[in-house]
Order: sequence, then structure tokens, then C-alpha cells
Amino acid sequence: MLPGLEQEIVDRSAYDRNVEKLRNAGVVLPKIQELADPKFHLASKSVEIHDADPDEPDIRNLFRVHWHNGTDRRSLVDVPQHIILPSSLSGVKARIAVALGSPFPMIGTHKVLAAYGCMLPRLLSGTFDATRHRAVWPSTGNYCRGGVAITTLLECRSMAVLPEGMSRERFNWLNRWLSDPNDIFRTPGTESNVKEIYDACRALAKDPENQILNQFSEYGNYIIHRSVTGPALHRVFEHLSTDHNLRPRAFVVASGSAGTLAAGDHLKQILGTDTAVVEALECPTLLYNGYGEHSIQGIGDKHVPLIHNVMASDFVIGVSGGACDGLNLLFNTSVGRRHLSDHKGISRELIAGLGNLGLSSIANILGAIKYAKFMELGENDVVLTVAADGADMYQTEMSIAADKHFGGRFDELAAAETFGRYILGAGIEHVQELGRFERERIFNLGYYTWVEQQGISLEDFDQRRDQAFWDGLLNLVPSWDEMIAKFNAS
Repeated sequence: MLPGLEQEIVDRSAYDRNVEKLRNAGVVLPKIQELADPKFHLASKSVEIHDADPDEPDIRNLFRVHWHNGTDRRSLVDVPQHIILPSSLSGVKARIAVALGSPFPMIGTHKVLAAYGCMLPRLLSGTFDATRHRAVWPSTGNYCRGGVAITTLLECRSMAVLPEGMSRERFNWLNRWLSDPNDIFRTPGTESNVKEIYDACRALAKDPENQILNQFSEYGNYIIHRSVTGPALHRVFEHLSTDHNLRPRAFVVASGSAGTLAAGDHLKQILGTDTAVVEALECPTLLYNGYGEHSIQGIGDKHVPLIHNVMASDFVIGVSGGACDGLNLLFNTSVGRRHLSDHKGISRELIAGLGNLGLSSIANILGAIKYAKFMELGENDVVLTVAADGADMYQTEMSIAADKHFGGRFDELAAAETFGRYILGAGIEHVQELGRFERERIFNLGYYTWVEQQGISLEDFDQRRDQAFWDGLLNLVPSWDEMIAKFNAS
């Protein structure tokens, strides 16, 4: 059995130690079905934990690791927080609905949900010993923060592994949550240097006390997003279509670890939507078997994640890092916002909401715009996407972008040019609709990372071609929830 897919106790003594440690710490684990429908399952719990600070390592924040937190990040809402981009902002007729990750606790992004999904099976099976092991979280920033948050709540040791060139704000957060500087492992490069992260993890794995929870290959990442994020996005669409005859057309999101992409499998099954994968033009791995460097922090590249259900992907869309840099300035500076208000008629409420959009979120929106143009969508069509994190993670990146692209000065003229070039000028170039042979090409690319480099068996690699494999992963949800119930009651 692949690590992270356990359905029974593997190490009874470690399991018993986990139960004792977490019981003494007052930890109660939420079930996946509770996080998938918190309004039904967690209404009373939300009231009970209202006084818990959503930004602090309070164990009660485990019950906020879902999409239904209110603007105060304490209360529950019926519909996940989202923004709708009007045509005056997107340049397309279709409605682009962006679910917001910023209400998630502790890190302000949904990657804390992914970390919880990856930790669960190891904790419940005893393959991770909370009294001995250290959880190692390889990432380009947000997932390792989510992992550190989860393991801190569980009073376990952890280590963040991320490139040294990631945003200063990420490291500031890690320095606040990790008391030992040695628990922050900096690898060479930036967003594009994922292999260097893998190399570091291979070295760290030689220490038997280190447990590597690699989001790119942990099926718990896929399972929890398909089970929790998928239904959340479905509720966003249902809310929009209450008084309108709207058509769900696609879920568009950057590849990253491919965990969030799993929500597309749920939406495809329920709503019949396309799944479109966004990647950086500066490193067009899926589009052109390409390589390079880019600045869209949070989307990964140069490989195909093991948990990417390639054979269910319908489009690959390339967007430029320069466009994301420019729009980050447009959306999150006073001069940019003034342009949107005065010249595009964007409401104050929506402009305030643009602060929820970080670099990868902007990439997702650009991908949605390009998909809408490619498909010639109309005003009754809906494209769904997510804002993984907000602009607060990229404050220092804005000054770098201003120097790099605008000579150090982002003024009114630069704002107008940015809107015209990257929003109105977004075209259908670098959009590929995937047929059988295109999917096979992308699927086969993964062989070199996972079989040749990471030691996955060819049988385990190839079984991922079959949709029955991916659908079968959902059978683990009731098993894990039953294990959680027994763990909590022990």
C-alpha cells in the first residue's frame, strides 16, 4: 500500500502514544465530512469556539479548516466567501467566481486543509509517531506553513522546506511559529526549483525520525480537496444560480501540487464542468515540455505531480509571471485601485476584495479569462476558480515588480497600460484543449520524476491512468472518518 493511504492501524504502539499525547493536549480531530459540510455538522461547535483567535495556535482552530468561515474568520456562513468579477474588470461576458482562501485559520490560505489531509492517515495508522517523529513539509511556501500550523496544534515537531528566494512574508510567518531556526530548511532558488526541494527531502529522509509529507505525492491532498473543496465550490455555483439560469462551464486553477485540482473532479462529476490547468509561460512544462524560471509563487513547475489526475484534465492555459506582477500592483496599490475606481467603475467593495488575491490567485483569474475567451462564453456562463492566498504574502514582491517592470515607478499611466495589456489584451494564445494524445503526453512526463527519480513502482504510476483509481480514493473518506471517531473516543 502506498504511504498515506492506510485504512487500519499499522503500528499499534505508536497509535497508542498518539492517542495519549493528543488526549493530554485536548485535541479533538474533525472528520472530513464535518469539514465538507460545516454548516450542517459544526454549527454548535462554531459557537463553542467563537473566542478562539483564528491566527493563534489554538487547537480549536482545527474545526475552522474549511471554506465556510465568515469575514471575522470565527463564524460560519452558508456559502463560502467569494467575489464575482464583473465584465468591467475581467473583460469577458462570463461570470468568474473566485472562492477566497483568506478566511482559513492561522495561515490565511486553504493549504492548511491540504496539510490536515496529508497528516490524517499517518497519524491515525501510527505510521507517524507524534512523540518521536518530525513532520517535514516540502513546499514553495503556503503548504509548509499549513503543515507547521497543523503540527503545532498537535504539539508535534515539524520542519518547513522551501526555496530561499520565496517572499519575505512567508519566512516572517515561519519565524513566528517555529522557535528553532534550524526547522526552516532553505533550498536553492525560487518557485521553479522544486527538484531541489525533493533532493533536500531525500537527504532528510535518511534520518528515521523525519517523516516527509510531500504534497505533490500525498493522496490525502487529493482526497481532502475533492471531498471538501469540491462541494464548497459547488455551493458557490448553486448560490449564483438561485435566481439565474446559469451554466457551470469550468474549474480553472494553477497546477501547484495538483491538490486543489481534485476539486475539478468533483465538479466534473456533479456539474459536468471542464477542468483547466494553469501554468507559467516562463516555464511551460505541461504546454510545451518546457522549462525555465518564473515568479508566480505557489504554482510549482518542471514536473507533473503524482496526484494530478491528468487524464481528467481538459485544458492547459499559460499565463505570464509579468502579467501577475503587474496586476498585483494594479489591484493592491493606491494608484492602481484609483484607476479601477475612476476609469473602470469598479465598486469600493470589490476593490477592497482584491486584497484577497495573491500572485497565484491572479494567475488563476487570468487563466479563467483566457478560457472564457477561448470558449466564447456568454453572460450566463460561470467559470469557477480559487484565490489560494492574499496580497499580504507579497508586499515585498510589489516593490521588486515595480523595479523590474516599471522602472521603479508604478503611476497612473502604468496602471492604465497594465489593465489594457493584461486584462483587455489577454488572448487565446497558449491555450491548449487536451485530447487523448495530449493527455498521454503530459501523463508520460511524470514518469521521469516519479519512477526514475522518486522510486514509485511502474504499476503504481500507471494505475493513475484509470478514472476508477481516482474515484476509488473517495472510499477512504468514510474509513478515515470512522478511524477519527475511534481515535477521539479512545
